[in-house]
Amino acid sequence: MRHSPTHPDPSSAIVIGAGLGGLAAAMRLGAKGYRVTVLDKLDRPGGRGSSITQGGHRFDLGPTIVTVPEGLRDLWAACGRDFDADVKLVAMDPFYEIRWTDGSRFAPRADDAANRAEVARLAPADVAGFDKFLKDAEARYHFGYQDLGRKPMHKLMDLIKALPRFALLRADRSVYAHAASRVRDPRLRFALSFHPLFIGGDPFHVTSMYALVSHLERAFGVHYAMGGVQAIASAMVRVIQAQGGQVLQNHEADEILVEQGRAVGVRMLDGTEMRAPVIVSNADAGHTYGRLLRGHDRHRWTDAKLKRQRWSMGLFVWYFGTKGTRAKWRDVDHHTILVGPRYRPHIRDIFQKGRLAPDMSLYVHRPSVTDPSCAGPGDDTFYALSPVPHLGHGGTDWETEVEPYRQKVQKVLEERLLPGLGDHLTESLCFTPKTFESRYLSPFGAGFSIEPRILQSAWFRPHNLSEEVPGLYLVGAGTHPGAGVPGVIGTAEIMAQVVPDAPRFDRIRMAAE
Repeated sequence: MRHSPTHPDPSSAIVIGAGLGGLAAAMRLGAKGYRVTVLDKLDRPGGRGSSITQGGHRFDLGPTIVTVPEGLRDLWAACGRDFDADVKLVAMDPFYEIRWTDGSRFAPRADDAANRAEVARLAPADVAGFDKFLKDAEARYHFGYQDLGRKPMHKLMDLIKALPRFALLRADRSVYAHAASRVRDPRLRFALSFHPLFIGGDPFHVTSMYALVSHLERAFGVHYAMGGVQAIASAMVRVIQAQGGQVLQNHEADEILVEQGRAVGVRMLDGTEMRAPVIVSNADAGHTYGRLLRGHDRHRWTDAKLKRQRWSMGLFVWYFGTKGTRAKWRDVDHHTILVGPRYRPHIRDIFQKGRLAPDMSLYVHRPSVTDPSCAGPGDDTFYALSPVPHLGHGGTDWETEVEPYRQKVQKVLEERLLPGLGDHLTESLCFTPKTFESRYLSPFGAGFSIEPRILQSAWFRPHNLSEEVPGLYLVGAGTHPGAGVPGVIGTAEIMAQVVPDAPRFDRIRMAAE
C-alpha cells in the first residue's frame, strides 16, 4: 500500500471523477492557485461525455448538444485561455427535428422569423401563445439560470428569499402544464415541454422553471463540438496540465478519508492514499454520500434519505455504425426526435409505473452528417436513445431484455426513419441502466442522478459545499444547479465561489494589491 505524505502541500487539491463537472472544477481550482490531481475510473476523460471507438466508428456516449457555449468560454477565460482556440463548435440550424407518428414534423430554427413560421405551419392558431411562452421562458432564464443557477444555494435563507419569485413565476406548475396553458396543439405542447427528459425529469412533474431551456436555445443556439463532447473533455485536460495539474485515468476512488471531522484525502481501490486539504467529488452525489463517505456519520444525506429521493429515469442507448450510407437517408439530419404514439401515458410508465412499455420515443444522433471524423469514408455513426425506468423501479432484467429491446428499437427506426437499416449495420453496442450503474457508479443506473423536481432542486439538492464534512465540495449533475452540459459546468463555477484561494495564490494576490 502506497501513501502520500501525511502533511500534503496546502495548495494541493483532489478531484474525484473526470466527467465534465470534475474537469471544470479542476480548471477552476487551478485558476485559484491549486495544484490539482483528478482521479477517474475510466480509461479516458469525459465521464458520460466520453467516447468509445469501435470498428472505425467513434461513438459519443452521452451529451451531444452544447446549448450555452458562453459557459464554456467563461470557464476558459477564468483560466486565461480561449475556448474557441481549443474547440471548434458548429451551430445547428435547424436545432433538431421532431417527427410524430402521423407524419407531421417540427424543426425549431435559429432565426426568430423562421421559427415563428415553423410554428405557424404546424399550429397556426398557437403562434400568439408560442410568443407568450417564449417571454415566459426568458423570465425564467433570468431568474432560474442567471440568478439562482449561478450562485450557491447551501443556505436556507437563500431559498426563503427566492420563494416570492418562485410563486410569481408559478414554479409549482409543471413545464407541461405551463406549455398547455399557452398552446393548444398537442404536438406543440410536446415540443415546448420535452426538454426536461434530457436532464432526467418528468415533464408532467418538474417545475415550469425548466421552460427556460426554450430561451437558451433561442438566445444561444444549439451547437455540436467537432470531435464530439470528448473533444471538449480532452481540451479541458490540456488546460489542467498547463496549470500544473494531472488527470489520472484508471484510478477509482473507494473512500474519502475523514480525520478529526474533516476531509483530508482519498483512498483508491488498490489501497493507495492521496491527501489534500481540498477534496471535490464529481462522482454522483448518491455515490459520494452512500459509498465514498460510508464510514462517516451523515446527518442530512443518510442512506435512508438517499433511498427516499426520486431518481431520474434510466436510459437504453443503442450505438451502431452503418456501411456506405452517408448519401442514404438524405432527410435525416444530425438530431432527430421520434415521438411515440403516447406522451403522458408513456412518461407515466417510465417514472411512476416502472414499466418497460411496448412503444417508445427515441432521440437519434447522427453526427457523421456534420463531423465525418466519427466514421469511415461514406459510412455513418448513430446512436438511438430511449428513456426507460431506472433499476430501482420495475425490476427489468436487462441481461435478458437487452437484445429484444434493441430489436424493437431497430424496428422503429426502420419503419420511421432509416429504411433498410438492417442491411447496412456493421457495429453495434448497447448501454442499459445496468451499464450506467457499473460504468458511471450511478445509483439505480439513473441516467441523470436525482430527478430535478421542485423539492429536489436548489437548496433541496445536494449542496456544492458539503454540509456533512468540512473540506469536501460536490459538483456534477446531482448537485446544484443540476444536469445537462450548462448545468454541470455551472456546478464548478459555484464550487469556485465557496472554495478559498490556494494559500500561495492568496499571498501572491495580496502582495500585488
